[in-house]
Amino acid sequence: MYIKIQAVDDVRVPPERLNDDLQVVAKEILQESLEGRLDKKIGLFIAITDLVDIKEGRIMVGDAGVYYETVFDTLVFRPKMQEIVEGEVVEIVEFGAFVEIGPLDGLLHISQITDEYISYDEKGARLTTKDTGRVLGEGDKIRARIVAISLNERDPSESKIGLTMRQPGLGKLEWIEEERAKKKEEEKEKAKKKDKDKDKDKDKDKEEKKEEEKKDKKQKKREKGSTKKKEE
Repeated sequence: MYIKIQAVDDVRVPPERLNDDLQVVAKEILQESLEGRLDKKIGLFIAITDLVDIKEGRIMVGDAGVYYETVFDTLVFRPKMQEIVEGEVVEIVEFGAFVEIGPLDGLLHISQITDEYISYDEKGARLTTKDTGRVLGEGDKIRARIVAISLNERDPSESKIGLTMRQPGLGKLEWIEEERAKKKEEEKEKAKKKDKDKDKDKDKDKEEKKEEEKKDKKQKKREKGSTKKKEE
């Protein structure tokens, strides 16, 4: 999602700033020209962090400015297909929810929220599941997977990112915790039942052992009795 990369760009320093500190000027120009800009291959430029190297300046015929090839470190936002992200619901609409994931919003279509039927409450700005009564509203934190990406370089805000929560481990964070607690409780119950079954098996083994001992005693008595008769 957020990654730090090293990039190269030509920085044009205007004539009126040629006497200023080149490091400061170059960084300011890069910040003005790149931060907030979207490149489909690189991502959305968030911040120019450091200048690594500035090559010797070049001049162009008919241009009073000087061009410097500059190597710099930058933080970019780069959404990836199938990536799991967390974000906040910023708007509820009839067809789903818009989720803020970093500097861009993703669309969580109503069909990608859950397997249940969902009703839309316009006044309350929320979506409610029919069977479990779970509610998704503005401000809720969710975990989802990116399933579609369409980036708009001209207007980054018009970029489209499709999300889904219809997979294990995804959903509203509260729902995930509820499912986790439920699973933990089920595992406890299974463990208890297993222990009870073990105890029952132990008791059964004890009873069977007692019966075997009784049979052995009876057999020994019989053998002892028959031996005495033979001696007489």
